[in-house]
Amino acid sequence: MDIRKHAPPIIAALLILLFVYTATSKLLDHQKFYAVLSITQGINKYASIVSWLLPLTEIAISILLFIPAWRKYGFLFSTLIMAIFTSYIGAMLLFASKLPCSCGGVLSNLTWTEHLLFNFFFTAIAIAGYHLEKNKERFIAINRISRTPV
Repeated sequence: MDIRKHAPPIIAALLILLFVYTATSKLLDHQKFYAVLSITQGINKYASIVSWLLPLTEIAISILLFIPAWRKYGFLFSTLIMAIFTSYIGAMLLFASKLPCSCGGVLSNLTWTEHLLFNFFFTAIAIAGYHLEKNKERFIAINRISRTPV
């Protein structure tokens, strides 16, 4: 089995499941999500914008990951958003006295430390997906060049 061929779609599927699940959770219980953002230091001024922009961004990233021609960009944006989420959780653990959580469903059962590890994992696979996808494109281009008659 060639990892360059099979891993990117599997990683993309995992990230799509995560983003669609979290976006849906935020949209279905928008009031709760907005309420938590409203009391979260540093975000509270932008709670109304973030409460809509974040789940829509997660859905947009899922679309990028789903379409093979755009997957590399989906991995890139996945890495960026997961790094932001991970940094946010790390900062909350270090500096916040109260730790509000707007996570829904299964993720709400994680402790903040478990959530940090969960996010590290998804950040790492997003990075791996990006590099595998980028190298896959390079590998395909090299194969085309080597097969081109002179």
